[in-house]
Amino acid sequence: MNRLLVGLTGGLASGKSTVARMLAAAGCEVVDADRLVAELYQVGGAGALAIAEVAGPEALDSNGGVDHAKLAAELFDNAELRVAIEAAIHPLVRRRFEEIAEGSDADIVVLEATLLVEAGYGPDFAVVVAVEAESKQRLARAVDRGMSQADASARLEAQGDGSTRRAGADVVLHNDGSLEDLQLSVDTLLESFSDRLTAK
Repeated sequence: MNRLLVGLTGGLASGKSTVARMLAAAGCEVVDADRLVAELYQVGGAGALAIAEVAGPEALDSNGGVDHAKLAAELFDNAELRVAIEAAIHPLVRRRFEEIAEGSDADIVVLEATLLVEAGYGPDFAVVVAVEAESKQRLARAVDRGMSQADASARLEAQGDGSTRRAGADVVLHNDGSLEDLQLSVDTLLESFSDRLTAK
């Protein structure tokens, strides 16, 4: 089957999830990397087993699933452990996405992931799309959604300026205007996807 694999990324409150919904509404199959991680972290999941190996069995709950609160506490001030866990989990997410893509009936399958470029997923995709917006606008959006100003600012700072993400993207969608403007950009993007599929 002629299939196009697309990576979709963007920082906090950039509009990445909105673009994902627009792509899904147009018939693309959109897979949320966070959902894949949640599945992998369930009891008996490959992710839970990997976490136990890297962070120790104390990172699991009494049933054998990942204890998110304990893991977050361990990761808070341990950059070395964070890198080790990412190295263990990212290949599992990649493999699971590949399985989903292989079994999909959609012509275009999209992986939505915040750290897609940073995790080294870029080469897996025909197109990597980054959704970007000004930091002030992203901060305001995050606060509007219920995050505190301090939490939103800390998240934005932790995610950096997005230069790595943009450098690894084939297409940058700017989401500083209206929802209608964003939909027009997505429509243009979908046309380019169709052209790629036709040219295959």
